[in-house]
Amino acid sequence: MEKEGEKKLGREEILAKYKIDLTKLEKEQKTLAKQLVIKDSIDFSKVVKVGGYSNIFFQNKIISGIIILNPAFELVEQKYFSDKIRFPYIPGFRAYRELPAMTSCFYQLDEKPEVVFISGHGISHPRLGLASHFSLLTQVPSIGIADSLLVGEVKGDDVLLNGKVVAKVLQTKVGSKPIYVSPGNLISMKSAVELTRKFVREPHKLPEPLRMSHKYAKDVMREVFKV
Repeated sequence: MEKEGEKKLGREEILAKYKIDLTKLEKEQKTLAKQLVIKDSIDFSKVVKVGGYSNIFFQNKIISGIIILNPAFELVEQKYFSDKIRFPYIPGFRAYRELPAMTSCFYQLDEKPEVVFISGHGISHPRLGLASHFSLLTQVPSIGIADSLLVGEVKGDDVLLNGKVVAKVLQTKVGSKPIYVSPGNLISMKSAVELTRKFVREPHKLPEPLRMSHKYAKDVMREVFKV
């Protein structure tokens, strides 16, 4: 949610107000993207702590919530962090808006996840998706789960960008629109898809860690902030 009056401003006015140099940020994203490793860093068939992240906005605040489940879908830990929004919503630059709260939330955890699902894009981004950026900062393997595409062409169950497969189209719930799964960092496409399928539980569409983190963040907003 934008700050009061922010919607009335044009893009250039918003950039000037926040002193944002998009050319500089684009260059940073492209430089960081060269560090991504889209290969399995561990044996993902043996992971026992799987995280899910959700960020929600109200008034001029962000709530970042993470939950960690085991393979039996039992809750291991949950934490949240809330802060003032310090960066406007600009498509393609979500990480600069959301990562500060996400990393602050992450470093409160007693039990670190071995892999984390994030609402957003991994390598299915023109430069550097939120899931990829988070993983570069924390060195936790990440999987981006998105409801729509920023870039790319769908061919069968593949999403192609510049001739490379950057995401997979998964129909996880009959009658619902598909989700787009893309590795963020330190995990292969194959493992990202397998883990997504493994952690989807009927009748839900999203992998359970992500679905439960959505619910947790909303509960925090209602119970802690009385919104």
